[in-house]
Amino acid sequence: MTVRGILDTKGHQVVSVALDAKLFAAVKILSQKRIGAVLVMNGSKIEGILSERDIVRVLGEKGASALDEPVKNVMTAKVITCRERDAVSSIMETMTSGKFRHIPVVENDRVVGLISIGDVVKWRVAQFEREQEALHDYIKTA
Repeated sequence: MTVRGILDTKGHQVVSVALDAKLFAAVKILSQKRIGAVLVMNGSKIEGILSERDIVRVLGEKGASALDEPVKNVMTAKVITCRERDAVSSIMETMTSGKFRHIPVVENDRVVGLISIGDVVKWRVAQFEREQEALHDYIKTA
């Protein structure tokens, strides 16, 4: 299966913030939407990604005063992306080896979605269940 299959199931909604948004505002968005990361955008261009890990790191370093910082000072600037046609197994390997949990999906220089490791795991579990059911059906008819 490809990344497109995950997006077709979960949707293409992407939550983002501007470079100069305050960290507090981004934290509020993460909390309200119950998500683990937001893209940091400048128009339609990805400038970075802000994850819960970034927030915990800066709070550990600077304390609560970090909440007044712009997200551009806290975000991860090096963002790995994928395409809709990429294999889910490949994305899982990329996320695992890179030790990150969110990856934007980009087509023709446009962000079309964001998938998490949770989305990938959900897909893998569903795949195993389908295989188990197929094997069970095969054994019944043999």
